[in-house]
Amino acid sequence: MLATAMTLPRAALPAGDEFNLPSLGDTSSSIMSREQEYQLGRTWLNMLRGAVATLEDPQLKSFVEDLTRGLAETSQLTDRRLAFVLIDSPQLNAFAAPGGVVGVNGGLFLHARSEAEFASVLAHELAHLSQRHFARGLEQQQRMQIPFMTAMLASIVLAAAGGGDAGFAALATTQAAAVQEQRRFSRQNEQEADRIGILNLEKAGYDPKAMPDMFERLAQLSRYDTTPPEFLLTHPVSQSRMADTRNRAEQMSGGRKDSLNFQMMRARVQLKYEQSPGLSAKRFRALLDDNGGEHPAARYGLALALSRGGEHAEARTTLARLLEEAPNDLTVNLAQIELDTNAGHLEQALERNRRLQQRYPGNFPLEFSEADLLMKQQQYAEAEKAINRLANQRKNDPDVWYLAAEIRGLAGNILGVHLARAEYFEQTGDMQQAGQQLDLALQRAGGNFVISSRIKEQQNELQRQRELIESL
Repeated sequence: MLATAMTLPRAALPAGDEFNLPSLGDTSSSIMSREQEYQLGRTWLNMLRGAVATLEDPQLKSFVEDLTRGLAETSQLTDRRLAFVLIDSPQLNAFAAPGGVVGVNGGLFLHARSEAEFASVLAHELAHLSQRHFARGLEQQQRMQIPFMTAMLASIVLAAAGGGDAGFAALATTQAAAVQEQRRFSRQNEQEADRIGILNLEKAGYDPKAMPDMFERLAQLSRYDTTPPEFLLTHPVSQSRMADTRNRAEQMSGGRKDSLNFQMMRARVQLKYEQSPGLSAKRFRALLDDNGGEHPAARYGLALALSRGGEHAEARTTLARLLEEAPNDLTVNLAQIELDTNAGHLEQALERNRRLQQRYPGNFPLEFSEADLLMKQQQYAEAEKAINRLANQRKNDPDVWYLAAEIRGLAGNILGVHLARAEYFEQTGDMQQAGQQLDLALQRAGGNFVISSRIKEQQNELQRQRELIESL
């Protein structure tokens, strides 16, 4: 009997505190060309994905990607080939790395109280990228930074390859050294990113006052917390920075402050990091009651919490009011799809999904949900078609390839399983496993010249990535 499913190792978090990452938007090397920076950044991203747990929620990913790309359109960034990673951690952090890599911890949703505040952090990070602070920093500290990047990549590789505590300890040591070194010259870069970021925030239509508001709350957090989050260590908030951004914001025109969609995404993150769905339901219910039942984000969060806690009938009743008020809202309808899926109403969920796809063609969360629902209904051939379409659109999304490997296995497409596994392992930094999967795929391809040629090209690309890592 052919294998009908596959199991891939998910990235493990280190024991103890959440894994926090340095903001690499501040440092790099001008001796590298832009294309070398791009390749380095993407290689680093692959290693990173294999070393830390990431958020797999398509709706959160889509929200961050859409918001950041919108900011990029009005920014000074010339190379807009962006890549994203959402870190599964409630700790506050966001970072930018060379090659257009933008990272966000789940904790940013928890600490930003409005969409404008959330956008202000990302505008700041995009400014680091547009001003090539990574490159300019290394120009000043060339001797230290090249060994630092080499050590950082090596420690990530060690952790991703199963080095366990040794790998994470090496990475923590590397981070500590980097933070100390960054502090010597980061003040000027931070101020420049503030000035450019706040201008971009205004251009993108957000209220520029959100940036000083966010800074002032971060300063309070730093004041009362004996162990400030990594974001405050790599982005120290001084009185002069707060005063400067406040003065600039006061001279600018206003803009939008918040959106219901952001608040619903924030509720999703709050639900994820709560101890249990029951406790979440209690908190959302209290918030809803405190506002006389007029708090759509709390109602949304309550419906999801009830559904995940198995209280399907009450969840449906709770969400019904939002559906009545906004029958075509994508986020609310995706919540109803989740409620129906959790209650076992798979046909109903798929019917709603396909109806929504006509209104929102090409929407990532809907297409991912469609493939998942078809798989759950054992419509494996249709599920494979759906996930293949999505994989063509999101070739650098490891979560899509993970699901593709599972669906192809269930559909009996073993060659496809090996190819999807190879993509997944490559994009999570495990080059050895990726190579093994390509070898198996080549054996399966038999005498098919076209498929064999494509696989050999993938093998060559994998070898180029290995050589890049070894050359650092």
